[in-house]
Amino acid sequence: MTQTREATAVRTVTSTPLADGCAVLGRHLQRIKAAPGVLILTQTMPITMLLFFGYVFGSALAMPGQEYRAFLVPGLLAATAANGIMTGMFQSAQDCHRGVMDRFRTLPMSRTAVPLGQTAADLLTTAIGMVPLILVGLAVGWRIEGGPSAALGGFGLLLLFRFATSWLGCWLGLLIRNEEAAGQLGSATFILPLLSSAYIPTDNLPGLLRTVAEWNPISAMAAATRDLFGNAAPSADAAWPTAHPVAGTLAWSAALLMVFVPLAVRRHARGGE
Repeated sequence: MTQTREATAVRTVTSTPLADGCAVLGRHLQRIKAAPGVLILTQTMPITMLLFFGYVFGSALAMPGQEYRAFLVPGLLAATAANGIMTGMFQSAQDCHRGVMDRFRTLPMSRTAVPLGQTAADLLTTAIGMVPLILVGLAVGWRIEGGPSAALGGFGLLLLFRFATSWLGCWLGLLIRNEEAAGQLGSATFILPLLSSAYIPTDNLPGLLRTVAEWNPISAMAAATRDLFGNAAPSADAAWPTAHPVAGTLAWSAALLMVFVPLAVRRHARGGE
């Protein structure tokens, strides 16, 4: 009965993707309000990592502790943007596992609406959820050294990257269709920021590992955030996406959206076939 009420709460008077997507967006926001535990956990984890890495490991790295925290905050913002994979995958798999997606497919609504509403809700909650991390970052010594327009561009790029990764996660969740499996695989995505420049510079990594880290989209996002916030200049001898991080992040985001938006919509339309 709960699943049926959840699904039928979406109004289907109109059948345009935007109108239906807004209805699904409202459903996801109500869902978060009713069960905020997962949201709180995902939003407080970066703050915990900032305090742990910044104060426990900061003095042990080549950078002084204060400088390392200024280096770390943009990297954590980039990692938060990349976490759209985990949250998108878990939410989609949970709805599939509980039969909500099957109910949505019986309604006269756009097939784009369900993944669009989910990713839009994730984008909105991420934008709000980044505020505590930014405030804690300012409290521990991080500063935005660039101009206001560059800083706004940095935040916009973070949200664009989050939107792109959430579509990837949405497709994975629709593919897996199992809540428990999605949770386990989502935990494994924690390694992705570790293989990037989110937490440490890649300059001193051994050859193959450095190549992997520099071509990791999270490295481009982290470098772009540092560049736009005026915290560090990109490394000129890095791989192209990291040496040109703003262009690299835009390219990665566009590629993810072009590939996984149609894949997620098609997968939702097909259901368990």
